[in-house]
Parts: sequence; C-alpha cells; structure tokens
Amino acid sequence: MVTITSYPVAIIMCVITMLCWGSWANTQKMTGKNWPFQLFYWDYSIGALLFSLILALTMGSMGETGRGFIADIAQADPKWLGSAFLGGVIFNISNILLVAAIDIAGLAVAFPVGVGLALVLGVVTTYAATGEGNAAMLSLGVGLVVVAIILDAVAYKKLGGTGKSGASKGIIIAVLAGVLMGFFYSFVAKSMGAIDATTGALEAGKLSPYTAVVLFSAGLFLSNFIFNVFMMKKPLTGRPATAGEYFGGSAKTHLVGILGGIIWSVGMNFNIIAAPAADPALAYGLGQGATMVSAFWGVFIWKEFRGAPKGTNTLLALMFLFFILGLGVLVASKL
Repeated sequence: MVTITSYPVAIIMCVITMLCWGSWANTQKMTGKNWPFQLFYWDYSIGALLFSLILALTMGSMGETGRGFIADIAQADPKWLGSAFLGGVIFNISNILLVAAIDIAGLAVAFPVGVGLALVLGVVTTYAATGEGNAAMLSLGVGLVVVAIILDAVAYKKLGGTGKSGASKGIIIAVLAGVLMGFFYSFVAKSMGAIDATTGALEAGKLSPYTAVVLFSAGLFLSNFIFNVFMMKKPLTGRPATAGEYFGGSAKTHLVGILGGIIWSVGMNFNIIAAPAADPALAYGLGQGATMVSAFWGVFIWKEFRGAPKGTNTLLALMFLFFILGLGVLVASKL
C-alpha cells in the first residue's frame, strides 16, 4: 500500500481534507430545494463507499509496504473491523443531523457550530485513545476554535431570518451533530495498525488506513437503511420523502449527490492516510478546519448573511480569525 512518512506532505493532505470536508455540502445546495436532503444523502453515501473501494483496490494494494486490501481484510481481527464499521455508523447519525441543520440554518452556521464542536471533541477523544500529540498546544488550539463557534452562533442569532424558533432549532441540531461527530474518528484511528519503520510490515490483526475507511464507509452506507429511512418518514425539517421520489430523480441530480460523497471521501481517505505521519489528533483537528471553508462558502458565495444587522460582519470576521489562529496552533503542535 502507498504510505506517507513526510510530515509536510501529511499536512498538505490534511489541508486537502479541510477543503474537501468544507466543500462537499455545496452539492446538497446544488440539488435544489425540491430535492429533500434525505434523498441527496443516499447518493452521497453511495459516492463515499464507491470511492473508498476504488482507492483501497488501487493505492491500498500497491507497493511493498503493509498489506494489500484483500489480504488485509482476510487477516483482520473482527474486533477492529467492527471498530471501523462502528465509526461509520456513529458518523452517519451525526452527518444526517448535520445535513438537516444545513437545510435549516445554512452552511455558514451548521458547519462552524456542528463540525467545530466535533473538532473539539474529536481532538480530545482521539488524543485520549492514542496518546499522541502535544496536549497543551492541542488544548489551546481547540480552545480558540470554541471561541469561533460561539461567535458564529451569536452572529446567526442576530440574523434572525428564520425566526427565533427556527434559529434555535438549527443550532440545537448542529450541536447534537457535533457531539456525535466528535466520537467517530477515535474508533477508526484505533482500528489501524502501526507500520514497522524498518521492515514496512503492518501490525497483525489491525487494518491498513485504506481498509479502515472502506469499513467505515460500509458502516455509513448500511446504517442508512435504519437512520435515513427513519428520517425520510419523520424528517426534522421539510416534508417526508419516498423511495419512489428517489428512483424518479434525474441522472444529473443523482450524480451531483454521488459527487458530494466522493469529495467527502477524498478528504476522509487523505486524512486517514496522513494520520500516522502527523498524529491522529492533529490530523483530525486540522481536517475539521473545514468549518472555516464551509463558512466561507456560506458567507461569500451563498450570501447566507445578506441583510444581516449592524455588527454581524464584525462577529463573522472574528470567527474567521479565531478559527485560523486555532488551526495554526494545531499545526504548530508537532513542530
């Protein structure tokens, strides 16, 4: 399998993760208001699973380091297969809630609140699971991100475009999504084996990064038959959706959803592949800098704060500043 050993290369890959994780939700907006987010989410999950399989059968099966994908699956301890799969299930619940929050509150709010909170919890839980990283600087970095989250929530409350109850609902759902999303990464990180620096051998029983993402993506897709089906019948926002509507959708609409899943999966794969060369807590924290990217899309491209009252732009500027400072501290934590 192809591995990354260079810290600068790992950081570049984490930045690509940040761009992908912060941009995929644009495809949800591109499908239009008449296409319920639950239907978009089926295509998204298909795209994520397909790309992870393609990468595992190519990059994950090349070279002399570690094990190829098929051999890795065959030797894996069921405990670690289950751990990566469970990470996908937990992520799926949180991501469905996040997509619902985007539907209510927009990219510029749902991502900074939900994913920003996930960044904080994810760094903490991943550090606790692996013990890797500079605890003091990781703490400072996530602390700065917390300030950015609070500033974004205050800015959204000032906007008031969806009404007081709508604003509160969007933020509450985003917070629930963030709490759950903060725990998925540690299950995936724990499932991956260490690579011997001398021999290139991968720890027996555990998974390669590529295999871990495939199991994660399988957990995401298969749990849709429980969680997304429920959301289709009992949506948090909008009207119920049906399977007939999904199969009646245009090829273009389905392809946009699949593209969204592929974009997200590029980020996930790059993040997991880069994690050993950075460290898992740092890789996750930097990848979740996607909050800043998504906020940029929401504020400057989709104009979600158009017509906001005086003082809102100052809050948004401070939000971006604190996110940038927090991410900078996370990157510096391993220098």
